[in-house]
Amino acid sequence: MDAKYLADQATGITGTKLLWALSAGLSAGALVVDALSQRSSASVYSLFLPFAICTIASGLLGYWVIPMLRRFKAGQFIREDGPQAHLKKAGTPTMGGIFVVPVALLFAVVASGFSPQVLAAAGLTFAYGFIGFLDDWLILRDRSNKGISPKLKLALQVGFGAVFCLWLSLGSGLESVTSVNLPLGLVLPLGLLFWPLALFVMTAESNATNLTDGVDGLAAGTGAIALLGLGGFVAAQSPELMLFCAALSGSYVGFLAHNRNPARVFMGDTGSLALGGALAAVALMGNLLWVLLVIGGLFLVESLSVIAQVSFYKMTKGADGVGKRLFKMAPIHHHLELSGWAETRVVATFYAISALLIAACYVVH
Repeated sequence: MDAKYLADQATGITGTKLLWALSAGLSAGALVVDALSQRSSASVYSLFLPFAICTIASGLLGYWVIPMLRRFKAGQFIREDGPQAHLKKAGTPTMGGIFVVPVALLFAVVASGFSPQVLAAAGLTFAYGFIGFLDDWLILRDRSNKGISPKLKLALQVGFGAVFCLWLSLGSGLESVTSVNLPLGLVLPLGLLFWPLALFVMTAESNATNLTDGVDGLAAGTGAIALLGLGGFVAAQSPELMLFCAALSGSYVGFLAHNRNPARVFMGDTGSLALGGALAAVALMGNLLWVLLVIGGLFLVESLSVIAQVSFYKMTKGADGVGKRLFKMAPIHHHLELSGWAETRVVATFYAISALLIAACYVVH
């Protein structure tokens, strides 16, 4: 056995341990929250049962879909200017979101009895997943790393978001959605300004989760944590949306059976854009924007690191047109990698921070 083989095996074991730790932690958390809320964890309207069912379903389905993606040569193209350690990932199947997202959406829609709120959340999630699918498909077709243009992607995000806002305003059956609940019982009335904020949240959240998807298991794991945490917060006012969050969280954990380090499949934009759309949809319907801001804090940091990198580079441009970099590479998870952190260390740290952010929300709430 050579050193590279031993290193790969050690990395695989670490990735597996992270998966088991995450799945056990989320399962235990779901059971505890169900018990504290006096819900039966054997009911479909709980955090635990939808989570467990979709974890198993997504994990098993991956064993059929991933070989199919290989046959279709749906291999990932890796940025040449990225971390050099990532170049060995070239050719790993992508578009894993095509089985992760449908599993959860189908289960949640049927199990909720076609609840209008679940249908709306599923609709936005599917729509954003479609944008990601289109991007992934063009990358594979053209054998490049470009996909659809940023302008077209933004236009589609805003367009689908506007349809969702129309439903919120006309057919949601919810209480006033033109004010934002804040911690400690405070309310921020926004009136018509709520709608630009809603569009911003949907586009920003989906792009943030997309940026986070750059290390094996990172976006899927942190997304699963955020979804389950959000499901706990929305449960009292909408058991249907709780079911939706738990199902999608479980589906992403099942995906991690194949996406843990070293990954055998990537979720692609199909899965990462859908993830952000789902989080935004539930937060908007549940008036939990402040909760989303906190539990999705890592997604925010990832986005801000890119904005800061680009801004600093432009501000420090010299006569030669070359600027300075604030980070070794953005998003910040790549900066940590280039600073000597192993991928699994980055992922474990981000998982722990995500869990702490949810705990902080429950304390404040």
